Amino acid sequence: MTLATDAQNSPAAMTDEVFVFPTSFAQQRLWFLDQLDPGSPAYNIPTALHIKGQLKIAVLKQSISQLIARHESLRTTFASRAGDPLQIVHPTLKLTLPVVDLQSLPHSQQTTVLQYWINQIAQLPFDLGVGPLLRVTVIQLAPAEYIVSFTIHHIIADGLSIEILIQELALLYASFTNNYLSPLSPLSIQYADFSIWQREQLQGERLAAQLTYWQQHLQDVPPVLALPTVYPRPVTQSFRGARQSFQLSAPLTQALRHLGQQEKATLFMTLLAVCKTLLYRYSGQADILVGSPIANRNRPELETVIGLFANTLVLRTHVSGHLSFRQLLRQVRTIALDAYAHQDLPFEKLVGELQLERDLSYSPVFQVKFMLQNAPQEQLKLPGLTLSFLSTENSTAKLDLSLDMYETASGLTGTFEYNTDLFDKATINRMVEHFCCLLSRIVNNPEQQISQLPLLTATEREQILLDSNDTQTE
Repeated sequence: MTLATDAQNSPAAMTDEVFVFPTSFAQQRLWFLDQLDPGSPAYNIPTALHIKGQLKIAVLKQSISQLIARHESLRTTFASRAGDPLQIVHPTLKLTLPVVDLQSLPHSQQTTVLQYWINQIAQLPFDLGVGPLLRVTVIQLAPAEYIVSFTIHHIIADGLSIEILIQELALLYASFTNNYLSPLSPLSIQYADFSIWQREQLQGERLAAQLTYWQQHLQDVPPVLALPTVYPRPVTQSFRGARQSFQLSAPLTQALRHLGQQEKATLFMTLLAVCKTLLYRYSGQADILVGSPIANRNRPELETVIGLFANTLVLRTHVSGHLSFRQLLRQVRTIALDAYAHQDLPFEKLVGELQLERDLSYSPVFQVKFMLQNAPQEQLKLPGLTLSFLSTENSTAKLDLSLDMYETASGLTGTFEYNTDLFDKATINRMVEHFCCLLSRIVNNPEQQISQLPLLTATEREQILLDSNDTQTE
């Protein structure tokens, strides 16, 4: 039976014109986190489009309304029964579309005020029990220039969902502008169908086999990765954060890709091995656990559904300074392939089964995340409009440290997201420099022991030499 058939044959309660479904495992965890810290913006996903041209606000609103009608997740709220969360799917949902007019401001002030508005919109709390869990705001900068800001709660969407939302919105806007009907084919399933199917599948022998692997893989894990921090770890995570981005050249990107190919490793595995090297050198800790998200859309009917499908794999590596980078890469490749073969177990289910001692000062199992995004972003086109994604600041961090890498035509780009309760900007800037140094040294000499790979920049080495040779005294 297909996922769609299984889901359609599953019972759902209907009360006062709303459908009630169980949550997925990922939704269940986010709901419990919201109970601990109601309205926290840590799981808000903000996106902003910069639009030039005569934007038709009425058509935009019509397109968003059609998206809400198409995707049940966009009209879902959450309630509890006997302490467990439930999805409440509403038959309709009316979304307001506020317009903020900044046209009267001089250009010198507009940028500052715009950033303020975007940050404020992104940080506004959601009420999971009331909804809607999607906000769209239009900010007008000039007669033919707009910013459209989207904020959606992670409990009803993931990263790929945002791409689906923007792409379908563009198709709907183009059709409605020309007075055509929606060009989108009906969805064969909805997210609630997936959540039912997921819980039905993860039972018996299938669940036992997945659990056995992960319990063995994560036996006796260290509670926390002891990275040197600028500030002492607070008793409770605040999820305050910031980001620092950097760019790698096309030749260095190609050299990293070639190094991986020599060991039958993907670019993701190669970059993860470099990340593990950096964490080992910073912490001096041999047992390194890193979380890595996967799309978890391994069935064709899930590819166009908005919802929280993404899962997280825990990649554990035992690092030794005596290993060469090439040897470490081989170990990372093996660990990653094993994890992919056991990717069906939701991370949230795993955390519950491990029964780890919980500490509110850090995230369970891993505190560092690594991701490589290699899906090319389609060029957005709308009648009479030019669109581009607006780079926005982020003031939240779900973990101590995250490294997100992206493949572009001009080479890899990267972003460190860090918890500002632990690190400052200067420390992360040095970390970026050390990571880039490691990348360059590794492609030049992958046989060198990872404990011997040069980490310092030329400026830092020069400063150390000057300080050590400065013996003059008063």
